[in-house]
Amino acid sequence: MQFWCSTIEVPWTWNFRAYPGIWAMVVLISLPYLMAMRRRQGPNSDTSAKTRFFLAGVLVFWVATDWPLGLLGASYLASAHMVQYLLYTLVAAPLMLLGVPEWMARQMLGRPSVHRTALRLSRPVTAGVVFNLTLIFTHSPWAVDTLRSTQFGSFAMDIIWLLSGFVLWIPILSPLPEMTGSQYPVKMAYLFLAAGVVPAIPGGFLTFATFPLYSTYELAPRFHSLAADTDQQIAGLVMKLGGIPIVWGTMLAMMMKWMAEPREAPVPTIQAG
Repeated sequence: MQFWCSTIEVPWTWNFRAYPGIWAMVVLISLPYLMAMRRRQGPNSDTSAKTRFFLAGVLVFWVATDWPLGLLGASYLASAHMVQYLLYTLVAAPLMLLGVPEWMARQMLGRPSVHRTALRLSRPVTAGVVFNLTLIFTHSPWAVDTLRSTQFGSFAMDIIWLLSGFVLWIPILSPLPEMTGSQYPVKMAYLFLAAGVVPAIPGGFLTFATFPLYSTYELAPRFHSLAADTDQQIAGLVMKLGGIPIVWGTMLAMMMKWMAEPREAPVPTIQAG
């Protein structure tokens, strides 16, 4: 029995496969959080709302990692691999960040060196560069074919994706106010470039490539006769277009908050005359 989804060379079937390592990871993420929130719960706390956000993010992480999507993405389909990436970075990561209260974040970043590192990563330019370098590296043919071939490598790729999602969203959704100090126009421009424009470049390359780039998916047993080049084109379209509703929806929400902010009235000038 495998503990994590990775490349296998058997024809695809819809027979359930158990991956206890994934279940253990879900428990390791959820249980300490729930215990900490229970100890902190008070009459005026917002633990219930935050807990729902965090558990929703963990649920998305579980769905993206476990059978069947996790196995399809690790062994059979580049398009499933890309759906996993979007779920980790654009859904699971922001939901989990929304579920972390400020006191918990300060405990997690208790050491000054750790806090300084997180503060540097929260700068929009730094976060955007780290996120997109991670995107490019983890979607390179070498990384995909090397990491997906082993359980540890596939586990590492999934965790790297989730962490890169945290980096992407920290400048916008961090529970620490010192990490979200940028004005709304800056945040909107950052999200548009980091998660909208730059990922479309490798997505376009996948869509219009005339040959399969990943041996893992080219040589895999076919999933319901879906050709490898067609699967890769779908993966490119998912990368280019799949995040649009989330990116533009978040930008719209930020624009509405920005417009709702009170504006200082101009100070009238008294002209001598």
